[in-house]
Amino acid sequence: MGKIIFYEDRNFQGRSYECSSECADLHSHFSRCNSIRVDSGEWMVFERPSYMGYQYFLRRGDYPDYQRWMGFNDCVRSCRVIPTHQSSHRMMIYERPEFGGQMTELTDDCPSLNERFHIDNVYSCNVRDGYWIFYEHPNYSGRQYLMSPSEYRRFNEWGSTTSRVGSIRRIPA
Repeated sequence: MGKIIFYEDRNFQGRSYECSSECADLHSHFSRCNSIRVDSGEWMVFERPSYMGYQYFLRRGDYPDYQRWMGFNDCVRSCRVIPTHQSSHRMMIYERPEFGGQMTELTDDCPSLNERFHIDNVYSCNVRDGYWIFYEHPNYSGRQYLMSPSEYRRFNEWGSTTSRVGSIRRIPA
């Protein structure tokens, strides 16, 4: 379980809404989101309803304005608590759609796919264990994508419009 509080204004001011489980549409609770407080758990917040649009990973802490969570704007429309995962992490990434081409296995964080494996694109992946975050750029920056245990045959299945992945990070327990 987790607890997250959304505030319409910066610095935890204005109308607020407290959430302790996933919510596919937050629009009826607030019109904009300029600050967030995560009391417990780890969360992904999404720019659009139904877990679509830009994604932002948040862990326990205070985010007094949307730039603090690397937000592009003050729009948050859905959220999902990330389940705690106690065992190891394991994923396979592929250079082609449908698990084709060269396969690379990951069990730990990778701050730069290009430096470590000489690749810049991931076209498909199979997340075997754990929860992960794909980042568009190296050093855990740019757009973020939550990767849950599942098979992703094409990059659009994890919400991206491009195959570009610069870094990958595990979400530890």
